[in-house]
Amino acid sequence: MVSFQIAQTLTMSSGTRVLLTGGALPKNVFWQVSGKVVLGTTAHMEGIVLGQTAITLQTGASITGRLLAQTAVTLDASTVVAPSR
Repeated sequence: MVSFQIAQTLTMSSGTRVLLTGGALPKNVFWQVSGKVVLGTTAHMEGIVLGQTAITLQTGASITGRLLAQTAVTLDASTVVAPSR
């Protein structure tokens, strides 16, 4: 299990990608964010995102994992694929 703790906002620029290598699985990678999370247009992330506030996926953004927020998750023509068990 790998856990990233981010004390403020996590913003991924448009077109960027977070890809796991070396046998890492999205179900074992956690992103704990105390601020909001924004994935820009066509950005891609892998793992389970735990957001204290809002999580927003802009047009065409995608994630292999899960999105869990205390307030809201907003998707704009985005794709969420559950990690394999």
